Amino acid sequence: MLHSGGSLRVFEHRCTFGPHDRPFTEQHEGFSLAYVRRGSFGYRFRGEHFELVTGGVLVGCPGYEYVCTHDHHLYGDECLSFHLSAEMVEGLGGPGPWREGLPLPPIPELVVLGELAQAVAAGTSDLGIDEAGLFFAARFAELIGGRAARPQRLLARDRRRAVEAALWLEERSGEEIDLDGTAAAAGLSSFHFLRLFRRALGVTPHQYLLRARLRRAARLLADRDLPITEIAFEVGFGDLSNFVRTFHRAAGLSPRRFRELARGRRPLLPAAHGS
Repeated sequence: MLHSGGSLRVFEHRCTFGPHDRPFTEQHEGFSLAYVRRGSFGYRFRGEHFELVTGGVLVGCPGYEYVCTHDHHLYGDECLSFHLSAEMVEGLGGPGPWREGLPLPPIPELVVLGELAQAVAAGTSDLGIDEAGLFFAARFAELIGGRAARPQRLLARDRRRAVEAALWLEERSGEEIDLDGTAAAAGLSSFHFLRLFRRALGVTPHQYLLRARLRRAARLLADRDLPITEIAFEVGFGDLSNFVRTFHRAAGLSPRRFRELARGRRPLLPAAHGS
């Protein structure tokens, strides 16, 4: 499990079944979208047989029965799986697109967002995995439901809500915070809040939170002698390796080197040519 929230859960699913394993009937427990990121598998649904390959999407609707097969791939498959609450599905326009239940082949509009979600899962993007999942689900609902998202007009109260939410995130940046919690504090659904915040401030809530943590980390590295591990946890990162990777991606150097440069041990920037 990569994320567990009230409206969205995200899993990395790895299946090691192959051609010699006997298939069996399964049932979707809720609304889900599984992006196939590696391998392939067969999918039997309502008397039809489909083949899913990398980039395809398996669509799950509560109560629907299916059978997965692995006749053509020796090593199983890997999926990034998004499980949505019924309330979230209603917020995206209703369960119609999920009720069709048909898997999708690789299509550009979803492949690019699936790969974005992969980058988030791998730690090479500063989006939140819940945000990436909502972008993916919303695009699916638009494509299959045939209704493009209506442009959202930002009123003064919407902008105020976004600013107040940013201040709320700033005050709690050292705590464990997800999109559901921030949206609830703003009194909005997660998807509506995500769109409003991004339109008003130009970044997603998770990106803002991450940058607030990096700002605080940079100050602590420059001003105090706390161990880097302690700084990582104090500013809100769950582990040291995630902090080091994120800080290096933002600053272009490790937290240790940043501390050295901030204290004048090396020039921060190379001297201009000829100076």
